[in-house]
Amino acid sequence: MTSLPSPSGKASAATVRDLAWWGRLLATYALATAAGYAAKAAHVPLPWMLGPLFACGLATAFGLQLRSGPHMREIGQVVVGLAIGMRFTPHVLLVAMELLPAMLASTLYVITLTFIAALILRPLARVDATTAFFATAAGGMADMAVVAAERGGDTNAVSIVHALRMTSVVSIVPFLVTTFGEPGTTDFAPLAGDGGPLALIAGFTIAYAGAWLLVPTAIPNPWLLGSLLPSAALGASGLLVADVPAVLLIVAQILIGVWLGLRFRRELFVRLPRVAATGFLVSLLLIAGAALGAEVLSAATGLPYTTSFLSLAPAAVTEMVLTARAMHADAELVTAFHFARIAVIASTILVVFRFYRFVLRKHYGSTV
Repeated sequence: MTSLPSPSGKASAATVRDLAWWGRLLATYALATAAGYAAKAAHVPLPWMLGPLFACGLATAFGLQLRSGPHMREIGQVVVGLAIGMRFTPHVLLVAMELLPAMLASTLYVITLTFIAALILRPLARVDATTAFFATAAGGMADMAVVAAERGGDTNAVSIVHALRMTSVVSIVPFLVTTFGEPGTTDFAPLAGDGGPLALIAGFTIAYAGAWLLVPTAIPNPWLLGSLLPSAALGASGLLVADVPAVLLIVAQILIGVWLGLRFRRELFVRLPRVAATGFLVSLLLIAGAALGAEVLSAATGLPYTTSFLSLAPAAVTEMVLTARAMHADAELVTAFHFARIAVIASTILVVFRFYRFVLRKHYGSTV
């Protein structure tokens, strides 16, 4: 009897690799979900994002090989964008327009903070001036790393500082606003006129398409902003009303938390410990600067301090909007402040960089 040919060694190795990949993927999200439950039981603010972030971050820092699913963070951002966008009303849009001068002033304040942070980071971390500027700029981590590389900066150092800023702000700010801030009064009751599952599917499809169209542009965080804009247009006009269930927001937070936690790649921190330590210090200074600026913004506009702080916090808009929602603050206004900041910074980053180089040459004798 002739035996069947055995699979080739190459095919067997590929199968083993696939099984290992799926095993790490399932283990990662199982760990993240368990961490979310534990964080919720411990009354941690924003538990479904911070729990996975802490658990996956620690595991990755200690060398465990975790794995996030492809495109999962982006899907989570689209869900958040749809949920917040559907809460926009004509009244919210009118209030946002009235606050436009405050948004521009807040953006200038954030640019000034990050400008100072670059001047601090450069000597303490012993990095070149280009790396220091793009490592502290209030833009997306991937976007700033690419621009820095084009101008001769160290992309690894830029990535480390941005990862630390993002995760430290996401980790610390919810505790600060929960401890010292006043919960808002925004009601997240079910939306009137919700069209049910079909409307939810249609809304998600439109939101995803909007995000996908924005990806090729230079705008940072396209998956959130691109999904939020059409969702806000639909919500404000009443053409389509889709209420995102709480369970989907929990899933979205887990997906985002896992992605954030996996930024703590051990090899980067071991290779550049001085940059990591200084990056964390600069992150704390940026948080303190945002807290002080929020006092002024709150006094000038009458906005609650929690809303003002989250509007100025130097982190990605997704996490701050989720924190605002958890605190029953004005998540839509927080979104508007961050959107204005992103629009201004994305269009002026190279102008500010030229001014930064001028300051270094004029006062520090740098040849950057």
